[in-house]
Amino acid sequence: MSPSQPSAPLSPPSQPKPKKYLADQSLPRALFSMTWPMLFGVVALMSFQLADSVFISMLGLQELAALGFTLPIQQVLIGVQIGIGIASTALISRAIGAGKSGRAKHIGGLVVLTGCCVTLLLCAFIWLLRIPLLTALGASAELLPYTEGYWLPWLASAWLGAFLYFASSVARANGDMRLPGLMMVVTSILNILLDPLFIFTFGWGLPGAAYATIVACTVGSAIMYSRILKRHWLDFKPSQLPLAPALRDIFNTSAPAMLSQLMPGLAALLAIRLIAGFGGSAIAAWTLGSRLELFSIVIVLALTMALPPMVGRLLGSQQLDRVHNLVLVAVRFVIGLQILIALFWLASRGLIAPALAPDADTERYLLSYMLWVPISYAALGVCMLMVSVCNALGMPMRAVWISVLRLFACYLPALWLGATLAGMSGLYIGVLLGNVAAGLVSWQFYQRGLGHLQQRQAKR
Repeated sequence: MSPSQPSAPLSPPSQPKPKKYLADQSLPRALFSMTWPMLFGVVALMSFQLADSVFISMLGLQELAALGFTLPIQQVLIGVQIGIGIASTALISRAIGAGKSGRAKHIGGLVVLTGCCVTLLLCAFIWLLRIPLLTALGASAELLPYTEGYWLPWLASAWLGAFLYFASSVARANGDMRLPGLMMVVTSILNILLDPLFIFTFGWGLPGAAYATIVACTVGSAIMYSRILKRHWLDFKPSQLPLAPALRDIFNTSAPAMLSQLMPGLAALLAIRLIAGFGGSAIAAWTLGSRLELFSIVIVLALTMALPPMVGRLLGSQQLDRVHNLVLVAVRFVIGLQILIALFWLASRGLIAPALAPDADTERYLLSYMLWVPISYAALGVCMLMVSVCNALGMPMRAVWISVLRLFACYLPALWLGATLAGMSGLYIGVLLGNVAAGLVSWQFYQRGLGHLQQRQAKR
């Protein structure tokens, strides 16, 4: 070819297609690697909450009662916090799965900013209305001096806890479970170590517990935000992210999730009112049984944190078949594990019930509880997973309906019918039947929702 001849145009080099998320990985192994860090974190949080209650109980009955009046308010704060966290995990993981990393980090910044403003306003509102709220909750005049000194630092600790939680949600959405799990462990240990120092050594009493949480959450937040900023997972430029549509997406996902988080508290209140008719021993046995339930489903709680980022990224990369396969792995694991746990409680109830129960009537009720209720934890776990998965799939109202039907169409009616027909033993059987019915209903709702998504994807 002579120098004067034009050279043929070069064809652009072919770009390799990006590898799809989890395309060449074992789903059970991937699910395990995402779940175990959260498991340690959840156990650490439970241990910190238990230790907090033990230290405060050493101060006296009034201080412990003052702590008790924060629990329903705290449930509201946590419901808002988790709802916004679910929105961030779902939206960020879907954007990453679709290959839109820039959008993902801007959504992360908007979620943190929005969540911090909403929780700050809510905490300020609670502080301004603390006296009417405490009066409505039934606090006596003798308790008000204890709550007056405690609620401001407690609300500050609640806001800092939400600030830390939003950073953890961003990290989980980006596929990092180890950092949030590690921070849950670190902040819980730090809180436990500082509690006796602030409560007793410094003589700060009940507010000292809140100050310990403030320090722990501040340290955890400093570590979390430095890491996620260093990894460029967080940014916010309004010019690069249309504000109104993004806020609408956050609200549409977080509002139903908040509602789902608040409904169990209402159902628990109604259940306690029903059980209270059988006397103090029945309530004591129910309380002990609830503690057994919490430890029984701790792995399910970890799974509900690990699954959404994985499901969101698979949805963003249009791998709905892999989503279903992943959900099947989780469901089968939960059912098998919870059956083994139920068999353990059944075999050991003759030793555990006498050790925990303070009197013979409570022991009798607890033995009956451990006979009927634990086997239903498998179905309860399936229901919890389906709520989490539906939120991650962008079907938050379906998740709300699962929660509504589980509590108010299956669980509470079965409790009432069982208690009416056969007393407390019948109530426990009602728990079993209600949870099984809820598990079946939630699975059907999930399958129908997935079918709609598959049809919509096929039409594109």
